[in-house]
Amino acid sequence: MALINVNRSNPDVFYRYKMPKLIAKVEGKGNGIKTVICNMSDIGKALYRPATYPTKFFGCELGAQTTFDHKRDRYIVNGSHEAEKLQDLLDGFIKKFVLCPECENPETVFSVHTKAQTIGQSCRACGYSGKLDMRHKLTTFILKNPPESPQEGGVKKKSKKGESTGGEEGDSPDENGASESQQPSKNGVYDNEEDIDWGEDVSEEAQQKRMLELSSAAASLAVTADLEKTPQERADLFFKYVKTKKAESGDGKLSPSYRLIVAEAERLEMKDKAVLILAELLLSADILKDLKDHRALFLSFTGENDKAQKYLLGAFEKLVGTEFHDQLIGKTAVILKTMYDLDLVDEETFLEWGKKVSRKYVNKEVGQEIHAKAEPFLKWLKEAEEEDSEDEESEGDIGVEFTNTAKVGMKDTAQPAASNNGADEKTEEDSDIDLDDI
Repeated sequence: MALINVNRSNPDVFYRYKMPKLIAKVEGKGNGIKTVICNMSDIGKALYRPATYPTKFFGCELGAQTTFDHKRDRYIVNGSHEAEKLQDLLDGFIKKFVLCPECENPETVFSVHTKAQTIGQSCRACGYSGKLDMRHKLTTFILKNPPESPQEGGVKKKSKKGESTGGEEGDSPDENGASESQQPSKNGVYDNEEDIDWGEDVSEEAQQKRMLELSSAAASLAVTADLEKTPQERADLFFKYVKTKKAESGDGKLSPSYRLIVAEAERLEMKDKAVLILAELLLSADILKDLKDHRALFLSFTGENDKAQKYLLGAFEKLVGTEFHDQLIGKTAVILKTMYDLDLVDEETFLEWGKKVSRKYVNKEVGQEIHAKAEPFLKWLKEAEEEDSEDEESEGDIGVEFTNTAKVGMKDTAQPAASNNGADEKTEEDSDIDLDDI
C-alpha cells in the first residue's frame, strides 16, 4: 500500500508518521453520482481518528451529503470528486484536527466534554494542552458522535462526569506495541489519556518494525540492475519475493508484509501486472475468502488503476481455466460481484470486459463459458447503472442494493459471447443463481 507522510509539508522520506494514500472511486451517473473513499478506515487508523470524522469533514468543505456503512467499510461523499482534491482536503483536516498546534506532531488525543460542549486536545510529544476551535462545523458532529465505550468481554468502563471516555483495562500489547488501555475507542479517539506513552519504543520488536518501514521506503527509491532485466525476469523476481514472504508468514497471512510487497512491485516497475502473480500465489478454490482476506493488498494495486483491474479479471480467468474450473465456473457471477463489492474492480472495467471474449488467458471455449456465467451479474450491473442515472438516491441509501426488479435470481440461460466467425455455441442450463448468496 502506497504510504505518504501524515504531514505532507514535511518532505522527509524517513518521517515516522505515515498513512495510506487516499483512494477514491466514483460510482453512478447523473443525480446519483457519488464518490466512495475505498481506504478511509485505514486512513482513520493511521491518524487515530474515526473514519467518519475526515469523511464528514469532506462533506462540510464540499457542501455535500455524506453516508457511512461501517459493516461494508464504505465511506461516501455525494458528487464526483477526484482523489487528489480529497487528499488536499484531508491535509486541511489533519492540520485542524490531528497535528499539534505547537510542535506539529500528530501525537494528539481528544477529550470530548459533551456537557460543556467543548473538545479538548492534548499532545503527548510536547505537552501542549488546549481546546479545539469550535467554529468549524465538524466539531458539532464530533460532539454528537463522541467515543463509545467498549462493551465486550465484561470490560470495566471508566468515565468522568461530563466527559466521554471509553478506555479498557488491561496491558495486553497489540501489534503496534500499545496496550489495550492505550487503544482508541470504537470511534478511534483515545480516551484513557493518562496511560498513553508517546515515547520512543526501544523494544526489539519495535526496532524490527521500524527497520521494515525503512526498508520499504528504501526499496521504493532504489535503482538497481534489476530494472535492466526483461519484464519476464522482473516478474520472476517478484514471484520469488512474494513466495518467500508467504513462506515466512507460516500461516499464509501476508498482512505484515503488504507494505514491502507493494514497494517491491514499484521497485521492479510491476505495479500493473503484479496482481497476476499475487492471484497465482494467494487465490485458490476458496477464492471468495481469499479475496476478502487479502483485500487491502489487492486494493493497493487495483485502486484507481484500470489496467491492474483488467489483469485481476484475467487472473480469475486463468484460475477457472486451469485446476479450479469445476469449483469456480458455477460461482462466476458471485465471484465477480464480490470483486465489485470489495471495490477491487470498477463498474466501467466490468462492462468493458463483458463486451468481448478474450483468448489472452484461456482458450475461446472456456472464455465463452466464463462470460456466459457472468451474464447475470453484468445484466444486473447495467440495470443498476441505468437506475442510478434516472433517480437520485435517497439520503442514507448506501451502495447498491438488489431490488425485486434488478435482483439476479434467475435461470442462467444467457448465451455465450459470439465467436469471431459468428458460429452459435451451446450453453449449459444451470440451477438458479442468486448473487446475494455469497
